[in-house]
Amino acid sequence: MTENSWTRWPSREALTREAATRPRRVLGWVTRSLVLATLLWGAFNGTHVRGWGVLVAVAAILAAAVVGWALFRTTLAHRLWPSLALYGVLLAIAVAAQAADFGVIALVLWCGCAITALERLPIAAALPVTVVALALYAAANDDTWLTTLATTAGLALAGYVLRLDAEARGSAQRLLTQERAARAAEAESAALGERARIAREIHDVLAHSLSAQLVHLEAARLLIERGADRDQIIERVVAARGMARDGLAETRQALSALRGDMTPLEEFLSQLVGTDDGAEATISGERRPLPAEASQTVRRVAQEALTNVRKHAPGAKVRMRLEYGEDQVTLVVRDSGGSPGELTTTGGGYGLRGMRERAELLGGSLDAGPDDEGFMVTLKVPV
Repeated sequence: MTENSWTRWPSREALTREAATRPRRVLGWVTRSLVLATLLWGAFNGTHVRGWGVLVAVAAILAAAVVGWALFRTTLAHRLWPSLALYGVLLAIAVAAQAADFGVIALVLWCGCAITALERLPIAAALPVTVVALALYAAANDDTWLTTLATTAGLALAGYVLRLDAEARGSAQRLLTQERAARAAEAESAALGERARIAREIHDVLAHSLSAQLVHLEAARLLIERGADRDQIIERVVAARGMARDGLAETRQALSALRGDMTPLEEFLSQLVGTDDGAEATISGERRPLPAEASQTVRRVAQEALTNVRKHAPGAKVRMRLEYGEDQVTLVVRDSGGSPGELTTTGGGYGLRGMRERAELLGGSLDAGPDDEGFMVTLKVPV
C-alpha cells in the first residue's frame, strides 16, 4: 500500500447503502437485527442480574445502538476524531459489560468494532481500533489460544474484505453516476445540435424565399418609378405573393424533412427546374438515398443558385447537374451568362456565403465564380 492508501477514507459511495442491491440491503438489516437481538438476549440471559440490573443492561445496549448510528454518520462525513471518540465509547461500554459479567454483549461489541473500523475508517486509524478491540476480545475469551488466534484473524480478514467490497461497490456507483452524467450531456448536446439544425433549415428557407420576393418587389418598384403598365406591376406583385406562399410551403417541407419525411432529391430538383423555362437538370451516377443534412444542403444550394441567376442574369440558360460519386455527391449549377439584371445590386450576397458555411460544416466545399460562359456554383458534400 502507498502512503496515501493508509490515510485515505473509503469513498462516500462505498460508505452508503445507495449503491447496494436490494438483497444486500435486506441482508444488512437482517444482520443488524440479529446483532441487536443477540445483545438483548445476552442482557436478559444473565442469571446473576435481575430487576434494575437488566434495565441498566438494556439501556446500555440502546446507548450502544445510538452510538453506532452516530458512528455511521461521522464516518460517512469523513470526520476522523469524532469517529475515534465514538469507537472509544463503544469499547468502554463493552469493557463495562464484561466487568458486569455480560460476556456476550462485550464480545459482540468488540467484534463489531474490529470489523467496522476496518470497513469504514482509513487504514492508519482503523488498525489501532481493531488491534485494541481484538486484544480485549482475546483477553476476555476463554477459548484455547489457537481458536482465539483463528477467530481474531478471521475477524480482521472479514473487516478488510468488507472494505474491499464496499470500495468496489463505490467505484461502480461513481462510474454509473459518471455514465449517467455523460449520457445527459450527450443528450443535451444532441438537442442543441438538433435545435441548431432546425434553426439553420428555417433560416435557409426564409433567406431563399425572402430573397426571391425581394427580386420581384424590387422589379415592381422599378416599374412603378418608370411608369410601366399596371399589368406588369401586378404581375410582379403576384409573383412576390407566390414566392411568399412557396416559402411557407418550403418551411413546412423543411420541418417534414427534419423528421425524415422528404421527397427524393432527384424529384425535388426536377420540380425546381420545372418552374423555370430556362433551366434543366441532369443526374448521373448510381442514385442512392443521402443523409438528411447532405440532402438538405444540396436542395438549398440549388435553390439559392437558381435565384441568384434570375437576379443577376435574367434570361440566362441554367444547367444543373447532380453527380453521385463513390464517397461524395457533387452539384454543379452553371448559367450561360447575360447582361446584368436590374436587380443585380439588391441583396448582400449572404446566400452563397451561408451555403458555403453549411457545406463546410458537413466537411464539404462550395466554390462559386465566373467561368467561360457565365457563372458557376460547385458544391461537394461527402456522403
